[in-house]
Amino acid sequence: YFQLPADLTKMHLTDNPHPQVTHVPSSQSGCSIASDSGSSSLSDIYQATESEMGDVDLTGLPEAPVDSEDEEEEEDEDIDRTSDPLLGRDVVRENRGKPWALQSSYQCLLCPTEQLLEFMHQLPAFANMTMSVRRELCSVMIFEVVEQAGAIILEDGQELDSWYVILNGTVEISYPDGKSESLCMGNSFGITPSLDKQYMNGVVRTKVDDCQFVCIAQQDYWRILNHVEKNTHKVEEEGEIVMVKEHRELDRSGTRKGHIVIKATPERLIMHLIEEHSIVDPTYIEDFLLTYRTFLTSPLEVGNKLLEWFTVDSLRDKVTRVVLLWVNNHFNDFEGDPAMTRFLEEFEKNLEDTKMKGHLRLLNIACAAKAKWRQITLQKPSRDSPLFFSLLGGSDKGFGIFVETVEIGSKAAEAGLKRGDQV
Repeated sequence: YFQLPADLTKMHLTDNPHPQVTHVPSSQSGCSIASDSGSSSLSDIYQATESEMGDVDLTGLPEAPVDSEDEEEEEDEDIDRTSDPLLGRDVVRENRGKPWALQSSYQCLLCPTEQLLEFMHQLPAFANMTMSVRRELCSVMIFEVVEQAGAIILEDGQELDSWYVILNGTVEISYPDGKSESLCMGNSFGITPSLDKQYMNGVVRTKVDDCQFVCIAQQDYWRILNHVEKNTHKVEEEGEIVMVKEHRELDRSGTRKGHIVIKATPERLIMHLIEEHSIVDPTYIEDFLLTYRTFLTSPLEVGNKLLEWFTVDSLRDKVTRVVLLWVNNHFNDFEGDPAMTRFLEEFEKNLEDTKMKGHLRLLNIACAAKAKWRQITLQKPSRDSPLFFSLLGGSDKGFGIFVETVEIGSKAAEAGLKRGDQV
């Protein structure tokens, strides 16, 4: 099994930007992952009819450094090693005790490249951070190693000047009241994001040999997180934070800027499907439909809301766009779930009743394009027993033979026959 990206686990609400160790059940969290991937064919067609967006402007984005031909072979080997989270710490160790941003000879490893960020975002200490924050932190990190077990890292009452994240090994914090706490890979300790003087409560010592850390100075830690706080907007309902948005700029001219959702409650994420989306978050609907399985127990939670919103005239077009993208990009959600199939049938009926013929045609095209051939065996006890389904069409009608209705709970339904199947 592949480990889910940390972006999926970061979407619980917290007032502490960097909890020490936090485990949140998937049912209590929601997420939105920014995506650069384009929409599929139906999405492109539908968006083109609405004249929503042009091509994404990439002007002003930073360019990655290019190594010489002599270093290509060595770089390939290093990238292969850093792609493995367990080996990534060994790559980092090669430059221990030195500022990562200043190592020109290991630039492909120590600059905030995708390989380094991929390794960092798997650690719990970085789970609640956005990609831009992790990128800035990576540029000011310093790597340190303590070779021997039992070595004291911080004394009780010692003034703190850094934030530490464990890359390898285990440390123990012994508090003055006699209690102790063990921290392992991915956990953090040290200062909080403030410029005030802070002092260590307890003694921190290593429990095993070869403990490895990354350290961020207090000034840098506060500056980066304080900048992020100024660029975030929190939405509150009844005194509770239900959504957090981050201000971003896509180019240096400042013309392409806006807020992107970085975390929210599941209910608020569903509601945002029909709200106005920022120019910097144009793929929110596609991202939600791709990731909702991680924080919702059933797709009907979304389907029932869409049917409810369809009755509102001002929301009808937005709801239809969501359903069309859903069918076109994730048809398996409907084809393999009888409850979702009934949702699609009800939505189709609503389109017919409201005479939205163009949208109904797009829905039929999407369903026909995504449907797959399958063979169904339906056994009858006798020739005279009913079929429990009805057909429509034929040569006299001028089109193919389709299943018009299937009796719910019948043998035909259990065999997998569905309304809209073409025989």
